[in-house]
Formats: sequence, structure tokens, C-alpha cells
Amino acid sequence: MDRNLQVMGTLAQNGSPHEFEEQSLFSPELGTQKMQPGHISEYGSAPGGFQPGVSKMWRNVVYKSIKTVIFSNKLNVLIPFGPLAILVHILTGHNGLVFLLSLLGIIPLAERLGYATEQLALYTGPTIGGLLNATFGNATELIIAIYAMRNGMLRVVQLSLLGSILSNMLLVLGCAFFCGGLVFYRKEQVFNKATATVNSGLLLMAVMGLLFPAVLHYTHTEVHYGKSELALSRFSSCIMLGVYAAYLFFQLKTQKDPYIPLSEEGSQNGESDNDDDETPEISKWESVFWLSIMTAWISILSEYLVDAIEGTSQTWNIPISFIGVILLPIVGNAAEHAGAIMFAMKDKLDISLGIAIGSSTQISMFVIPFCVVVGWIVGQPMDLNFRLFETATLFITVIVVAFFLQEGSSNYFKGLMLILCYVIVAASFFVHEDPPPEGQLLHSPFVAFQSNNLSSTEHLG
Repeated sequence: MDRNLQVMGTLAQNGSPHEFEEQSLFSPELGTQKMQPGHISEYGSAPGGFQPGVSKMWRNVVYKSIKTVIFSNKLNVLIPFGPLAILVHILTGHNGLVFLLSLLGIIPLAERLGYATEQLALYTGPTIGGLLNATFGNATELIIAIYAMRNGMLRVVQLSLLGSILSNMLLVLGCAFFCGGLVFYRKEQVFNKATATVNSGLLLMAVMGLLFPAVLHYTHTEVHYGKSELALSRFSSCIMLGVYAAYLFFQLKTQKDPYIPLSEEGSQNGESDNDDDETPEISKWESVFWLSIMTAWISILSEYLVDAIEGTSQTWNIPISFIGVILLPIVGNAAEHAGAIMFAMKDKLDISLGIAIGSSTQISMFVIPFCVVVGWIVGQPMDLNFRLFETATLFITVIVVAFFLQEGSSNYFKGLMLILCYVIVAASFFVHEDPPPEGQLLHSPFVAFQSNNLSSTEHLG
């Protein structure tokens, strides 16, 4: 989603984004052209002051807007699965089926939400556009996290956000490198190392923020047991939010030139890319309308999705950690996955990198700390202790990806290695059972069995 920051910077240099409003569906010129039927005089009107041309214009506007947003994307054939999930929940209450249908129904909505955000960002300018991307770029993950937090499922919040980071860094980036490398197999694709270096640094800082609460917990070195870990998490989250705000300012204001992708200066094949400049396909108010509709519909389906997670884990006999880390991120990363591959196949790896690594940076430095602060406000003890196994997985992933990005080039073999790394991560979480909280550990069957054996041994002795 960070590719919009680059596109909006180009708009700010080439011309005002308000120039596009003159060509939008709601522009006065369009209305004037459509309100000139031959049987009505220039200043005349139908009885009652109603002009038939106005009604025809609005019908054309609505038709064109629906056609552009709904029927222009093949992924939207999955939209009916959303209402079907609600119907199945009402009639049968089958958690596994409700979860699957909700998952499929949210995928096209997440993609269209990203599309509406991109269209609106073309009108607002780079600064407001950057804030829009920070807010709506990972809105699907944020909405699912808020609903899970409201139900007290803090562990699901942590797992789903961790899974989004891993999916973007390994699967999305790996597929982009792989597909781009196959198309341009005779040469190595290159990208701007400055952007990759800054994002890698931010991801390492996020790992630091997650690592210290976990180490503090597992070394039992808290000054105030049960409180120091939560206090450290909240303090670190405020710092991380401040750093992300500074990063937005740095990227949009202070260092705009180094972040212009190579494709904007002329493609790597020596051809000009002026014909690829993005222009809005829908008007500003249409973007706001569709943004509201998609957000509301995702919120409704997210509630059904979250409520069905525990039942799905029991029905399908798979760990909740696998659902949270592997299955849920598929929903939020649908748009990123398709967009990153598309731009990589056009030899625009800077944009693909901004989508995959930029989205991971948003989640780690904005969404996760924001959820901790929201939990603080509503009285939920959301912290940055993602447990030892999950934190180690994230740390190793960031190190591996940072090594892949340090050369500033890619090929299909690097992409294949990243994809296989994600397969290993998925297999690890499939066989990983999330341990219960320490308060419930004493009541687990395993501990009870061990206690009984110990008592029997002592009695025999």
C-alpha cells in the first residue's frame, strides 16, 4: 500500500490532484453535456422544475460507478459468499462452514477497500494520502483484531497480526520476486536499496519491541510480576507509534526524492513509463462512498469470522495458532498479493517492495502498537509478549529477508526460497500448539497426570 505514497508524490510534482475532478463523474461539464436533450430548450425545464436529463445523468453515474468498482474485478465473484455465511450461521450454526464462507467473502472486500483507498489518495495529496494508507491500508487486519479484542480473544489478535507480517514478508514478496524473475529471467531485477534499508530497520525495531516483553516474562525478572511486562508493552507501543509518525513525515516531506521508484525515471528497459501514470477511475465522493460501504461490510463479516474461530479449530482439528497465523492473513493480504505480483511482472520492483515490506512495516509499527493502546483504553491487557516461539519466528524471518534485500536485486530463485521459507513456517505452526496461560496450566490434563504419578511414586517410596 505504500506505493500510493510514491504515486501521490508524482501527482504533487506533475500537477494538482484537483485537475482530475474536472474529469470525474460528478463534474459540472459532464452534467451539462448530459442535460441537453433535443426537445428541451437551453433554459427550459419540464413541468414542476424537473429536468429528465438530471435523472438520466445520475443513472449513468451510478451504473458506471458500480461497473467500475464491482464488475471490473474477477475476484468479486466471491462477494456472495459473505451473505451466504450469515445465512448458514442463522440456519445451521456450523462454525467451520461459517468461518470458511466468511473468509472467502472478505477477500474481495479487502481488495476493493484497498482500491477505494488508492483512488481517494489520488485526490487528497501526499500528506493526507499517507495517513489514509496508514489507516485503511491494513484496515481488514485492524477490524478483525478489534472484534477479537472486544471478545477477549487477545491471543487471536496477536497471532493474526503476526501472521500478516510473515505472509507479507515471505509469501507476498516471494511470489513477486518469483513471478517477476520468470518474466525477466535473462537479467536480475533491481530496486532502490534506500527504501529497503529503512524498512528493514523499522522491522528490526519492531522485533526489539516484541522481544523484550517476552524475554522479561520468560526470565522471570519483572520488578512487579504481571505488571511490569504490560507497562513495558504500553510504553514501547507509544514509542513505536511516534517512530511510525516520524517515518511518514520522513518519507513524504524530508526525503521524497530517494523514494521515487526507478520506473518513474524511466523503466529499466530504457522505455518511458509516462503512459503508466495513474489517473483516478472514480470520483472523490464515489471513493468515500465505496470506502464506507466496504468497511461496514467487512466489519459485519469479521464478527462472524471471529466468533467461529474456536469452533472451527475443534471441528477441523487444527490449532488456533495455525488459523491465526496462516489462514486469517490470506484475507487481509489478498490485495497486496495480487498487486505485488502485477507490478513485479511489469519490472516495477520498487512498488512491489513498497506493497509487501511497506505493509509489514505498517502492521508492526502502527497496527500492533495501536491495538495495545486501544486495549489499554478499553481495559483489555493486550501486550507485546507474543510468546517465545512466535517471537523467534518473526526475528528469524526479518533477518532472512534483510539478507535478501541487501544487494538491491532479485531473481526467481530468491523468490522461490522465500516461498519455501513460508512453507516451513506454515508447517511449524500446523504442529505447534499454543500453550495455555500460566493460570490454567495447573489444571491441564498433562500436569494433573504428572502430579498423580509423582504422588504414587512418593507413596511407594
